[in-house]
Amino acid sequence: MFRTVTPSPTEFAGKRVVVTGGSRGIGAAVVQRFLDGGADVVTTARSATGETPQAATFIAGDVSTPAGVRTFAAAALEVLGGVDVVVNNAGAARLHLGGTSSIPDEEWLDALDLNYLSAVRVTGALLPALREAGAGGAVVNISSVAALTPTPPLAHYAAAKAALNAYGKALAAELAPAGIRVTTVVPGNVVTPGGDAIRQGIADAVGASLDDIAAGVPLGRPGDPRDVAEAVAYLASERAQWVTGTTLTVDGGELPAT
Repeated sequence: MFRTVTPSPTEFAGKRVVVTGGSRGIGAAVVQRFLDGGADVVTTARSATGETPQAATFIAGDVSTPAGVRTFAAAALEVLGGVDVVVNNAGAARLHLGGTSSIPDEEWLDALDLNYLSAVRVTGALLPALREAGAGGAVVNISSVAALTPTPPLAHYAAAKAALNAYGKALAAELAPAGIRVTTVVPGNVVTPGGDAIRQGIADAVGASLDDIAAGVPLGRPGDPRDVAEAVAYLASERAQWVTGTTLTVDGGELPAT
């Protein structure tokens, strides 16, 4: 069970934060963590849910398209007046138990648009405002262990997230002279609506249960969205002021050490 952490209510006071995919799951936990630290937060998804933190400004939108990104970025800057932290969390996957050959071409493209290019486009649209805010800005991309241990049913998702990892490394080198840090969080098996649906599909296919899948986590439990949110908060904070270009795996020790 996740042990509740009480953040300082002023940790992110005065910070303007944009989070994509913040309506539920990991994204909602990230939004709430910044709110708890005193930040002003704008988030987006196609629609809000009961999990969407009410204290954030929610803007319905679709960041999987260039036009959707332009509309959202303009609206976010209108609300915040600038930006200090960008968290690219938007993402989703559809399981194809038939393997890579069963994934239609349009789904490869959709996976790239939502899980990779959305981050490229959102960051690009907000980059002038990040630069204007000066040193101390941060971009945190949310990837997946699928990028590090790809499997055939999620090859399209894994490829998109692997591209996101590479993008983050390159962008970190580019923005370091401006004092803007770029990092990537790689969550493992976290209990979220989307993740649970995928794991259930895999479990059904192999005749296992969700508990069987979680049993391989060395720390003894699946992840909580707040586990990831705490990692994001650290990387976006002044505590990580000398950290950039890194990829932080948050998986309870499940991924084999390399």
